[in-house]
Amino acid sequence: MPPLAPAARAALEAEWLALVRHDLPAVAVPRGWPITLDHCFARVLLDNAVGGCWYAAIPRRPAYRHATDAQLAAAVALGRQAAAGTLDMEGANARSLAWRRARKA
Repeated sequence: MPPLAPAARAALEAEWLALVRHDLPAVAVPRGWPITLDHCFARVLLDNAVGGCWYAAIPRRPAYRHATDAQLAAAVALGRQAAAGTLDMEGANARSLAWRRARKA
């Protein structure tokens, strides 16, 4: 993926923040998801975007700001799927937690 122009990157970051802070928490309870808090959505989406604990792949915080364009785009795509109701949030959360348990072991 070629680097995003600054305006495109800013738009992607703004969409990320809207998804994890507002859109997903707003639908979590009605959909019966196992998570409801913004930082939990960030964890699940980023972990699934990078295929493991995000902090092993993204060295600095805040993660969305220091993720590569491809990593952030993948996380936003997962967030869009979650908002549309097509992402298995229970499965995504379970994978995230399993990666974290394995990392601690």
